[in-house]
Amino acid sequence: MEFCGVKWGKVGNSKEYFFGEYHYTLDDKNRFFIPAKFREKLSLFGRILILTRGLEKCLLLYPREEWINLTEKIGKLPFTSSEARKFSRYLFSGAYECEIDAQGRISLPAPLKKYAEIKKDIVIVGVGKRIEIWGKEEWDKYTKEVEKEIEEIAGRLKEYGV
Repeated sequence: MEFCGVKWGKVGNSKEYFFGEYHYTLDDKNRFFIPAKFREKLSLFGRILILTRGLEKCLLLYPREEWINLTEKIGKLPFTSSEARKFSRYLFSGAYECEIDAQGRISLPAPLKKYAEIKKDIVIVGVGKRIEIWGKEEWDKYTKEVEKEIEEIAGRLKEYGV
């Protein structure tokens, strides 16, 4: 069992999940606040976070331990698979290590800001073991589209036991 110096307890708690939607604005230095509820849970994992490109023009924020788990899973994909190589390159080449500052903010690297088409307003969304960061305009477009088909999607997920 590993312990961190921040709090006495097992580093990374697999039962910690992120959920909810929070709206913030980037400051002049492209920093944004992490919601207090998320900061509490993230503190259980240590100080290092990984921020990378996601799908549908969002950014993904992972506690370091969850990132390591994901990295190990991706590492098991066959190197001979063109799709596995493309996905690995896409995900890892856009990744940045970051830390939450004393005020509860992290900096948004310019390439990720450009990728996600973030202007000033952002939406931070808890999605289980990861956090997604969206430009407000992209989030609004995405949710509007999903709302049109959510009942159909829910029906299809039934075959996965959801």
